Amino acid sequence: MTSVNVGTAPEAHRIEPGILYFGTPVVLLSTVNEDGTPNLAPMSSVFWLGWRAMLGLGARSQTARNLVRDGAAVLNLPEDSMAAAVDRLALTTGRDPVPEGKKRRGYRYEGDKFGRAGLTPVPSQTVAAPRVAECPVAMEAVLEATHPLADDDPEQRGGILVFEVRVTRVLVHDRIRAAGTRDRIDPDKWRPLLMSFQHFYGLGPRLHPSALATIPERLYRGPDIERSRAAADANAVVTGRS
Repeated sequence: MTSVNVGTAPEAHRIEPGILYFGTPVVLLSTVNEDGTPNLAPMSSVFWLGWRAMLGLGARSQTARNLVRDGAAVLNLPEDSMAAAVDRLALTTGRDPVPEGKKRRGYRYEGDKFGRAGLTPVPSQTVAAPRVAECPVAMEAVLEATHPLADDDPEQRGGILVFEVRVTRVLVHDRIRAAGTRDRIDPDKWRPLLMSFQHFYGLGPRLHPSALATIPERLYRGPDIERSRAAADANAVVTGRS
């Protein structure tokens, strides 16, 4: 273990920030409302492992209700140039009446989220929820499990849900693909929009080569990819497009 010279190390101080959003990608999560209309919600409590994603959402939000009922969504990833469009959805909710917790924070009801953001809904390939045409990345996904968060605390119990979703289709704009490849994204062309402590940020230039980049991406391919491909092949046979 490397020793640390305490005399030269920066001193750490205890703080109690209200949020711990140190920086994650922004997702525009599209779902389908009870009446069949689309809902679009910005969120950043998300992470991926393989072709699975974990989404943290308020249990009383319209998006959470739609996910529980319909069991599907699209994870649309905006690029850094789309910050203004995403911000137009701030403090809006597709839930009517507005839940009390959101009302206290200044949220208002908005029935046409796509129109409000100035974005274009386009049909998805494997789920009912539409994709956002302007987003360079869209991941169609189905719900596999729902987990309560902070269920140990009576004050927080029932307030937040974590949704485990499985990606069924990945669609990207061709301009962010790595040249000469089919399935790889060029990280120098893909500029995701990030949220850090309630503010929008983008990526700067690459800082340093990563030893992880020496691992071929094919070694990360899991069974969910083959599951998605098999479903697509079966659908092509049924529709006569094989």
